[in-house]
Amino acid sequence: MNDETPRRYRGSLLERAAEQYGFNRPATVPAPLRTPEEEPLTLTVRVPAEPLPEIPAVDPRGPLLRRGFDVEVAPESETIAEAEAPAPVVRPESKLQPRPASRAGRPFAPIDRVALREGGMLVPGGQITAMAEEFRMVKRQLLLTARAVAAKGSANAADHARMILICSAQPDEGKTFCAINLALSMAAEKDMEILLVDADFAKPDVLHRLGLPEGPGLLDALAGAVEVEDCIVETDVPQLLVLPAGTKTNSDTELLASDRARAILDGLAKANPRRIVIFDSPPALAASPAAVLAQHAGQVMLVVRADRTSEGDLREAVNVLDGCEHIQLLLNSVSFQPGGRRFGSYYGEAGE
Repeated sequence: MNDETPRRYRGSLLERAAEQYGFNRPATVPAPLRTPEEEPLTLTVRVPAEPLPEIPAVDPRGPLLRRGFDVEVAPESETIAEAEAPAPVVRPESKLQPRPASRAGRPFAPIDRVALREGGMLVPGGQITAMAEEFRMVKRQLLLTARAVAAKGSANAADHARMILICSAQPDEGKTFCAINLALSMAAEKDMEILLVDADFAKPDVLHRLGLPEGPGLLDALAGAVEVEDCIVETDVPQLLVLPAGTKTNSDTELLASDRARAILDGLAKANPRRIVIFDSPPALAASPAAVLAQHAGQVMLVVRADRTSEGDLREAVNVLDGCEHIQLLLNSVSFQPGGRRFGSYYGEAGE
């Protein structure tokens, strides 16, 4: 173990990777290339120095009039010019189709890649790093559990297994950091849709970290003010949706415990059989909504910070969250001796 106490840093999984594998800074990615629509176009018009000579107008009726035909000139608005236009060029369909418009008809909300990079989080489309590999392993275990429940249980149990609660015992143990990175990692899967729900109603932070604007959210839907699907924000990261926390209220726990909440939360998973719902929960020992949310979720990933979470807090948090059958632990902010596994570095190695 490293004798140096790990620093308090919200990107603690990144610190773990840095201490274990000798990295000194977050992963960086090249700036995205401009799309053709974004490339500036320059139009150059050359004007001759001398004016062009006038060309006498030619009456097209002349040949017909000389042959004795009566020719009437139709108004300009009634002339048919389409026949003289060149035939349109038919190009083969491109393999890269533009992304369809959002379901609500609104433009996709852009994720702030710079904020992700500065926060030490995964960047969509970025290079494969040690932390990216670690979250690949984390999500694989959660997905395997969901499929196992779906294969053995009822349809209702399968829907619940696709609802994952990310929680911690106490504040500042990395739950929001892990929830966002898990959602970004899962969004890279080819056959699913990820809905990240900011359910930390007292201190919502998901929208801020992603650079998304505030708006109505889950609490507004639970109160009956809006429909929950209308609050979902579609991002420019394919397959990643975000549901804000909504307007703060002193009765958040009571709203979550209502029959309406059960119908709404269950409906989030049932709306799309390919959807994985990830809840960023408040800390289990600091706010009561976590225990109620655990009763709705089919899986709980409890973030345990190695240098802070005590064994007593961990046991108590597990007891608080025992409304969920499947609870798994994610050890965060761990110090390792160098020389172990170096996830991510293998992709950049030459040779066999």
